[in-house]
Amino acid sequence: MATTVRVDEKTHSALRELASSSGESMSAVMQKAIDSYRRRRFLEEANRAFAALRADEDAWNEELKERELWEATLADGIDPETVDES
Repeated sequence: MATTVRVDEKTHSALRELASSSGESMSAVMQKAIDSYRRRRFLEEANRAFAALRADEDAWNEELKERELWEATLADGIDPETVDES
């Protein structure tokens, strides 16, 4: 289903230029731009949440303790001398 999205002339011109130079449709270029923006916003929010966790000393210490517990499961009883890491 196609839907009309209103953009200013500068945005439309940039979209048209990107589509022309990439050989993709304007719709494909817009989809990629939106996906890129969505991913960037997700990572920015994850970074803010991580920074807040690090700023809370008690919460950060709990995180480190939990990581230590998970690290004990990494080898899962496998003898490291027998593992081929190539």
